[in-house]
Amino acid sequence: MIWLTRLNGDELVVNADMIETVEATPDTVITLVNGHRWIVAESPDEVIRRVVAYRRKIAAGPRRREVQP
Repeated sequence: MIWLTRLNGDELVVNADMIETVEATPDTVITLVNGHRWIVAESPDEVIRRVVAYRRKIAAGPRRREVQP
């Protein structure tokens, strides 16, 4: 899940696995696989950066917590 910002300033969370396309028209339009479309303030490059960061975090797996004595 990635946080994005609508043009009116409201934040929304998008399931990165559901993103089908990201277009600059000139506003950034994200189309999901279910056909829903969102216009967001972030650039396509920023959306891609957030998706990549999300996928890296998932691929890294859970973090281990140090046990305190």
